[in-house]
Amino acid sequence: MANASNLTPETLLDTARTTTAAVAAMLLARILKLPEFYWAPISAVVIIESTVDPRTVAWQRFVGTALGAVVGALAAMFFTANAWAYGAGVFLCGALCRLLRLRGALRFAVITFSIVLLISRAGPRWIVAGHRFVEVSLGIAVGLAVAEAWPARAGQQS
Repeated sequence: MANASNLTPETLLDTARTTTAAVAAMLLARILKLPEFYWAPISAVVIIESTVDPRTVAWQRFVGTALGAVVGALAAMFFTANAWAYGAGVFLCGALCRLLRLRGALRFAVITFSIVLLISRAGPRWIVAGHRFVEVSLGIAVGLAVAEAWPARAGQQS
């Protein structure tokens, strides 16, 4: 049950931090005229609300986004978006992340792969994959920038 005592100055500041990251990512993506700008604020929120310090695995998240975009574009070029192709792609993303010792990349690889393969769009899949990479990476970068400029307090999840 909701309790007004949960709305402390600290929790409100944490909410403001998340809001800042989300709105900044959305505005930047819109300024850049990215076709599906909403992926930037979604990614920023995932970063800023991470249970791991965002800086710890930041580069892995960028690599995972790139890997998912490439695997998704290749899968979409050669296969229809069915359960077998999707499962094989998720497995490939997982195997590549583990082979490259990029455990922190897997979540972003699978998210980006899923977006590229499963959502129907007109146009070449490489362009779609490139847009997803830029949109998600922008959100990651904004989330990291806000986390750096406005660090979470000790004992608080990032």
